[in-house]
Amino acid sequence: MVIDLRSDTVTKPTEKMRKASYEAELGDDVYGEDPTINKLEEKAAEVLGKEAALFVTSGTQGNQIAVLTHCQPGNEIILEEESHLFYYEAAAISAFAGVQPRTIKGNRGAMNPAHVEAAIRGEDIHVPETSLICLENTHNRAGGAIVPLDNMKAIYEISTRYKIPVHLDGARLFNAAVALNQPVSEFTKYTTTVQICLSKGLGSPVGSILAGDKDFIRRARKWRKRLGGGLRQAGVIAAPGYIALTEMVDRLSEDHANAKRLEEGISNISALTVVNHVDTNIVLVDIQKLNIPATEFLEKLKGEGILAVAFGPSMIRFTTHYDVTTEQIDQVISKMSKLFSVYA
Repeated sequence: MVIDLRSDTVTKPTEKMRKASYEAELGDDVYGEDPTINKLEEKAAEVLGKEAALFVTSGTQGNQIAVLTHCQPGNEIILEEESHLFYYEAAAISAFAGVQPRTIKGNRGAMNPAHVEAAIRGEDIHVPETSLICLENTHNRAGGAIVPLDNMKAIYEISTRYKIPVHLDGARLFNAAVALNQPVSEFTKYTTTVQICLSKGLGSPVGSILAGDKDFIRRARKWRKRLGGGLRQAGVIAAPGYIALTEMVDRLSEDHANAKRLEEGISNISALTVVNHVDTNIVLVDIQKLNIPATEFLEKLKGEGILAVAFGPSMIRFTTHYDVTTEQIDQVISKMSKLFSVYA
């Protein structure tokens, strides 16, 4: 049996989700007539503390719609230098929205508010207008790090002063909320708009939510249509998303506990080094001491029925999720100990 720790996107829908999809009440969502979509969007807006919400096909689509709705071509957006929006979305902010990124080096994914304020453009014919500040919480490349609430608040206060909106890529925001034992609305109150994924730790097979005020969502809906995201009888994918949002949040603490267990086990293997403080469900492991490339390391793991992903030439990411048990984590630790103890 394969133990898949590549990503929390590999989760399979639960039996209840599959049944809900089959039984979903349907209509045409482009006409606003799919009751299951409407129910999900209303619930999402309530949970996220926003006026309205829009179901989108993916987190990337949600982020791109946010940028397109907030910005004009020739604008500039401020974001952390290893954020998903900058690092993993194929330069879509430039290709689609025609905006220029201005990146800031963060500390565990959190940008220094003073650096954010200093990056905001003044009135000058030579420079673009700063039209958006983007945050990411939890921060993927920082190892699932939680961006602290006081950091978000400080940046939001700056943005309010300068009348610049804040968009939050909250693909794994519920992981942060559960880890800090806070309602997710405690995070979103420091944002203008937010995108959250239903298809990662929450286990839905597809879909994300974009939320903001009613006028923003009205304009965002048109951008979704322009991008080919107009949906028809989409209740079949919204029904699992509703279960994800309402029944799968609290159990994220199990994934966090498994990630800590994995961290502790790997820390006992002298040839491997855990490099991130494990806040949530991601463990980053440096393999430099092995003197083998990440590709070879991953092949050795695959031979033992374990899947992970490279995060650089000598960095590996392990991600815990709904379909990985504590017993399987123990198996991973045992197999890795046998494989790599010879390098000590």
